Amino acid sequence: MNRITAYIERDPETNLYVGIVPGIPGAHTQAESLDELQANLKEVLELCLEEMDPEARRHLPEFAGIQQIEVLV
Repeated sequence: MNRITAYIERDPETNLYVGIVPGIPGAHTQAESLDELQANLKEVLELCLEEMDPEARRHLPEFAGIQQIEVLV
């Protein structure tokens, strides 16, 4: 069992939640609710991981954190 961290944001134009897993090609999806997004992410991650060779799976990115940066524009 792998624990993988996804980056989630809400698109203001579509009002959809968008989930992205950095470092895993193709691991992204969208949904109308966070519960639906989690189910979609689980499904897409299972598919992506099935396609990866075992060596690539051993080198999945490790979550380190998120930083918010304030900038003056």
